[in-house]
Amino acid sequence: MEQDADSVPSGGRQHSNHAIREWIARSCVVLEPAHAEKQHAREPGDLLHVLVGRSRPVREGHKPSGGHERTGEVGLCRTTNEPTEQREETLCGGWGGKGTDSGEHRPTTHAPDTEWETHVPGLSGVRKAARERKQERFTALLHHLNVGLLRDSFYALKRQASPGVDGVTWQEYETGLEDRLIDLHRRVHRGAYRARPSRRAYILKADGRQRPLGIAALEDKIVQQAVVTILNQIYEVDFKGFSYGFRPGRGPHQALDALTAGIQWKRVNWVLDADIRGFFDNMSHEWIMKFVEHRVADRRILRLIQKWLKAGVSEDGQWSETKLGTPQGAVVSPLLANAYLHYVFDLWVEVWRKKVAKGDVIVVRYADDLVVGFQHRTDAERFLQEFRERLAKFG
Repeated sequence: MEQDADSVPSGGRQHSNHAIREWIARSCVVLEPAHAEKQHAREPGDLLHVLVGRSRPVREGHKPSGGHERTGEVGLCRTTNEPTEQREETLCGGWGGKGTDSGEHRPTTHAPDTEWETHVPGLSGVRKAARERKQERFTALLHHLNVGLLRDSFYALKRQASPGVDGVTWQEYETGLEDRLIDLHRRVHRGAYRARPSRRAYILKADGRQRPLGIAALEDKIVQQAVVTILNQIYEVDFKGFSYGFRPGRGPHQALDALTAGIQWKRVNWVLDADIRGFFDNMSHEWIMKFVEHRVADRRILRLIQKWLKAGVSEDGQWSETKLGTPQGAVVSPLLANAYLHYVFDLWVEVWRKKVAKGDVIVVRYADDLVVGFQHRTDAERFLQEFRERLAKFG
């Protein structure tokens, strides 16, 4: 199957989750179906798909009786951990343990998050303002989208990715690149740039089903990459430490390390593994824009995002309108997904674990896949119910 790998990391969602399922089986006792109830708004196993870099279990435990295998969209597990002595809280920021700052201090397992800082020195003022003024709404961002940033964005793309509906490959666009980028820059700034529909393609999932991808035209990828670079200066200040998916300097190995540390060092006896079914395809455009507008007031940037959301999909030569979702495979989609879940999940769970939970709570999120660990079963069951209600509100 053809696919656009510009935003799909190696070892990512499309790969086997066998090693991690073995790890969960050795580390948890899965509750019977009454407590591992399927929720049809969700899709199973994607966090486990991406966390495949390590097969050593956190704790050796008992496999579920009867050869039970976790196939539900939402699974509650019981760990075999005994209560452990508390460690230094400053080591726990990356997984949002109760009593920590949920990520303002990075754990020692992280690679330095410097890549997004050093490559865009002209945006340091945006980053500084975002850090110092958490309620700031940025009204002038598009002027940072210059020819140099477009050039860097072009070279950041995968050279062998499949072309979109324009049929233009990376190698073809590189011919006469400077003139092309100058023209693209002019069109973007005078409002003449038009987003093209995404070309629909499919990749085979581990369970035999097909995952739809939306392959953007090359110029759309370039402009999206430039906008993501600009917005990262704001969101990398805002996003929580327990969010790992599709962020500069972060990846699945750090997420698994944080999960390992959380279960080892905190009193975690129950684990909720959840994955939002069809999340990218069903995000509300209205809520996406509302969430982005919390920090972005530049109408030109907002119009670009709306153009990409409304560009539609082309499949077998037929165009169809997109009223929901953002295409998987589009460069801008992971950032929009993280911004969406930052407001729907991350900020909410941070308050919930501090004000509602009776015991320890840890959180690790990789895009739309998340693991939440609890000291008490009552906390786990209450969280699951309230989390479902919150998803329904923003779904």
